[in-house]
Parts: sequence; C-alpha cells; structure tokens
Amino acid sequence: MEVPEVTDVPVVRSAADGGLRSVSTALELLDCFGTDHELGVSDIARRLGVAKSTAHRLLTTLCTHGLVEKNPQSGQYRLGLHLLELGLQVASRFRVRQAALPLLEELRQRTGCTIHLAVPEGADVLFVERLQSLNGMHLLADVGRRLPAHCTSSGKVMAAFDASFAQRRRALGFPVITSSTIRTQEVWDHVLDETRLRGVAVSRDEMTVGLTSIAAPVRDHAGRARAAISIVAPTRSVGDGIERSARLISEAARKLSRGLCL
Repeated sequence: MEVPEVTDVPVVRSAADGGLRSVSTALELLDCFGTDHELGVSDIARRLGVAKSTAHRLLTTLCTHGLVEKNPQSGQYRLGLHLLELGLQVASRFRVRQAALPLLEELRQRTGCTIHLAVPEGADVLFVERLQSLNGMHLLADVGRRLPAHCTSSGKVMAAFDASFAQRRRALGFPVITSSTIRTQEVWDHVLDETRLRGVAVSRDEMTVGLTSIAAPVRDHAGRARAAISIVAPTRSVGDGIERSARLISEAARKLSRGLCL
C-alpha cells in the first residue's frame, strides 16, 4: 500500500510556551510603571501591544499576588506593596554590605589579599562586594558575579551553616569546573561536616586553577549563615599562612555577625 507523502506538519506548541510568554509580558507590564505612578488598562495595553482583555487579565493576576493594586479613587493601577516587601529583602543584603565595608578594608590591609563579601542566591553564591588586593593584582570578575556554591569557599561555608542552601545545591548537582571541583553528594556532605568543625572553608584550585580562597560565615542570631567573608590569593602564595588568614577572616565575620544581630 502506498503511503501518502506528508507535506505539512502542524507545529504543536506546549502550554509551557504560552506560560513563559505570559510571564514575560507580565514582567514587561511591571516595567511600564517605571515612568508613571499610575496607569489605566488602555495605557498598558497600548504600551505592551496587546488587547485590553489581555492587559486586564494580567493586571488581575498581578493584583492577586500583591504586585499591582487598583486605586479605588482613580480606577487606575499602581505598583503593589508586595514589591516593597521584596525590595526590602534586597535592601537587607545591602545593609550587610554597608556594615561589612570597614571590616573588609581592615582585612585587606592586614592580609594584602583580595577580599570578598558574598550572599546565597538560589544554589549559587552572589558576590556583593570585592576589594582588590593591595599589590595591584586583580583577581576574578567584578561585583555581581554568580558562582556555583560547591566550587567556592564562600558557598561551602554558607552551606555548612544553612541546611536549605546546602540542599538547593545538592538538588541541582555539582557541575565540574576544574579537576579539583567537588563532583558528588558524598564529597559535598563530607566537606560540609569538616567545615562545621573548622568554622572556615577552603577552596583550592576548585573554581580557578591557581587560586585559593578561605571563607568564614556571617551568621544571624539563630546561627544560620546570611553571608560569607573570604579572601582569595594565588595558591602558590598561600602556603603556611592559611591558618593565620583563617583566624583573621573568622574574627572579621564574628564582628559583622555581632553587628547585624544588635
């Protein structure tokens, strides 16, 4: 029997495709309020290039989650208070940064090394401050860089004192960065146990071959790590100075922890 030739195959789009487009449009909708305090449905539909019904549906969804609210007097829409709540969480990170800066500078003066302040971000580490070494050697990229937690001393020490952060990395696995990077859950758990005993974490050639970092946790009143202070230097120059560096970093982290708990 002859099989008919198929000349046109319909494209099947998943519900996920439409969901992602809706999320993207909703985020663009929030950006509309960057220049206007309040906007009506027609204004938003025109700016987004969508039907009024679509704009109204998006606004209703955002209102449900507190990201947008309707002004009962004007009938227009404005940003909601839940965005303020989320913004305050971000601001708390910068409070840590501002409180840390004098301690980071003191640590740089005492060690001569590059100093980092990092916070947890998903299963990664986000560097929110970096003071470059006094010898003019610039190490790593600028502030704002994200790195997988398992290949940094900051990530290890925060995971050791924050079980939920450790689990997020565990759930996503351990991508290999260098030949020294942690690769398995068993090694990850063993390293975290050792880190809790020592109070500091060390990453030697695990993110970048030739660089070693040492980190201590900045902990809240419940003992959970909120941030980490670390130093990074060429592996060849760390040598026997690792214990002294660990003491200095731990001292700075304890001071910052006490300041944040006041």
